[in-house]
Amino acid sequence: MTAATVRWTVLDTWTMTVRELERRVRRPGALIAALAFPVMLVLMMGYLFGGQMDAPGGNYREFIMPGMFALTMAFGLEGTFTAIAADASRGITDRFRALPLSASAPVAGRCLADLVDAALALAVMAVCGLAVGWRWHDGAGRALAGFGLLLLLRASLVWAGVWLGLLAKGPESVMVIQVLVWPVGFLSSALVDPSTMPGWLGAIAEWNPLSATVTACRDLFGQPGWESHSWPGRHALALALAWPLVITAVTAPLAVRRYRRLS
Repeated sequence: MTAATVRWTVLDTWTMTVRELERRVRRPGALIAALAFPVMLVLMMGYLFGGQMDAPGGNYREFIMPGMFALTMAFGLEGTFTAIAADASRGITDRFRALPLSASAPVAGRCLADLVDAALALAVMAVCGLAVGWRWHDGAGRALAGFGLLLLLRASLVWAGVWLGLLAKGPESVMVIQVLVWPVGFLSSALVDPSTMPGWLGAIAEWNPLSATVTACRDLFGQPGWESHSWPGRHALALALAWPLVITAVTAPLAVRRYRRLS
């Protein structure tokens, strides 16, 4: 790949990213609704269910916030899928392919724009969490590292959402993604101790990429978590870095390849 090709790809990706961000600015209602969802999660889990839950360390709101962060990153896959499938069904993707654009620019631009969304959602959730009593205790540097792990997870799931959206027949197929994402999200250590599950189910939950990110973030934020002596529990930070890289390595080439082969 020549320097000119790299520059062309970067400029095209930046153009597509700006396009996606401008679309959000022109639709403030959709943006507000998207940001209201994580706030609702924090308030619902903190006040409606928090009084009935026992958590390590005794402070349920502090304990639950890393799980809420990770679940919000996972649920964002639905928005990516729906937007990509809608563009494809309306012919917008075909128009992009007819333009002299880098083949990876439309999907990469979508990924970068979705990461901006994720960072904004995390910021809103963090402010809301601080308002209900959540705190980090091991310094700003480790806290930023925790947020970085969450964004890394979201980046990998964006590529998965792009790939699945290009495979879909239309945005109405989002029900299929919901059937996939919600069980995967809750079959983790985000809200429930895997040791309370049947042995085989608990093992699946321990190896869930969300569990690795949640456990690592609890450690970085200085907050208590479920006690675990399993290998994934003891190496959560390494897995929180490895899982997103594996997911990206698999789904990013598939997404670009699918985009190139659209009829």
